[in-house]
Amino acid sequence: MTGKLFIVATPIGNLKDITFRPIEVLKSVALIACEDTRHTKKLLSHYGINAPTTSYFEYNKIQKGEYLLKLLQEGKDIALVSDSGTPGISDPGFNIVRLAIENNISLTIIPGPSAIIAGLVLSGMPTDSFVFEGFLSQKPGKRRKELEILSQEKRTIVLYESPHRLLKTLKDMLDIMGDRDIAISREVTKVFEETIRAKASEAIKHFTLNQPRGEFIIVIKGEK
Repeated sequence: MTGKLFIVATPIGNLKDITFRPIEVLKSVALIACEDTRHTKKLLSHYGINAPTTSYFEYNKIQKGEYLLKLLQEGKDIALVSDSGTPGISDPGFNIVRLAIENNISLTIIPGPSAIIAGLVLSGMPTDSFVFEGFLSQKPGKRRKELEILSQEKRTIVLYESPHRLLKTLKDMLDIMGDRDIAISREVTKVFEETIRAKASEAIKHFTLNQPRGEFIIVIKGEK
């Protein structure tokens, strides 16, 4: 009998944002696959979880994926977690999920926090229809082409962005999409949680004066 893959959502910041079931599952599995074991061990230590961990991230996902599949085929239960939120969204978790499905491994999700939904709701923009684009390209030319396509999108748009690329993305956005209403959230659920709701030009001024820190969720109003 094969093992089971548990896709476990974990807090996006505040360690108290977790329910009973994820804790029970993380205590019961044979192994926890993490993006960053050091990061995840803070959560595990906080809740007295002693299950062994292994790294599973972008640059070892092929080799480690085969290793995890072998353990599952041997009958061991494995939990998959990301650094924060729900695994499989803009992270390598997608690959092990596909591998499990292709090899008839039983899997389930333990639902919980998601930065996408948190940022979208905090934005105050329409939530009945939206599109998530993850991280735009690091390459300036490709990023601008992506924004040109999104400029015609009528639904609310949700993006992720890193601190060192935030201003570049905002400037490209202003140039290509115009001075739209946007909302930018960071440190959601943490002590220094911040959401800025402004025009793109105003957000550029803010982050020119205030160095961007942390990972960002950008929500953009759709084209009218």
